[in-house]
Amino acid sequence: MLPSRMVAHGVEGRELADTNEFRHSLRRERMARGMSQDALGAEIHVSGSQVGNYEAGKQIPPDDIADALDAFLSTGGELKRQARHARGEAIPPWMRSWKANEERAVLLRTFEHSVIPGLLQTEAYARAVITAGLNSEVQIEEMTRDRMARQAKTIARTDPVTFSAVIGEAAFRHGDPEIMKDQLEHLVDIGHRANIHIRVVPFAAGLHAGHGGAFALATLADGVTVAYADDPIQGKVVGAAKDLRHLMLCWESVNALALPCDQSRALILRMIDEYDTDQPDMAQVDP
Repeated sequence: MLPSRMVAHGVEGRELADTNEFRHSLRRERMARGMSQDALGAEIHVSGSQVGNYEAGKQIPPDDIADALDAFLSTGGELKRQARHARGEAIPPWMRSWKANEERAVLLRTFEHSVIPGLLQTEAYARAVITAGLNSEVQIEEMTRDRMARQAKTIARTDPVTFSAVIGEAAFRHGDPEIMKDQLEHLVDIGHRANIHIRVVPFAAGLHAGHGGAFALATLADGVTVAYADDPIQGKVVGAAKDLRHLMLCWESVNALALPCDQSRALILRMIDEYDTDQPDMAQVDP
């Protein structure tokens, strides 16, 4: 059992839970052997104050020091693993890439108005969307592989994230008929998973806050929420409290307009039948 976690401050007064397991484990292992910080430092050739900094969470040891700690304390590589993890967690969520936040999230919420969200795309649909974004052949293949890898690390991982997607009806209504039919069938299948909730905002909802652009919200294990706002060139991670509040209110607005999951599934099934006839090629994209 780890000691109670300290709290660090994030953007505009928000608080982040301490997720540095390494510092707690190091102190526990040292105390279990009745050693002072100076004594442990002497064994691994660092000062006692340096050990104190590690235990206080002020510094994280490099791999060679972590290896020395594992060897002396017989912890089988666990301290090195925890130190590497702590180095990643030390980066504030709003400074990480969006992929890194996706992989750490316990809850993902996303709104898309004109395309199927990337984490729910089939490979063929992803390639079609990326191709429509005026990318080179090399970029198309790299971006498609990356999108499939993102799925493996989020909705398909061992402890899958809970993923809630609200999608505008327009996203289902354009594209190559064969690709779209396969994509919609995939949504029906994947929507049966307990961790995935797919809801449609029908055309009948009229104009709404979501028409301002696609966005996503990631809630991390420590309760911090960070957002991603899309644009035609390159999206950005949003951490400022004012901007985050705006996107959370947008989510509540579009979520309230969306059909329940069962009605959304029924609508998707009807659209699958419609794709037995030709439809125009995909016109809107989300690079």
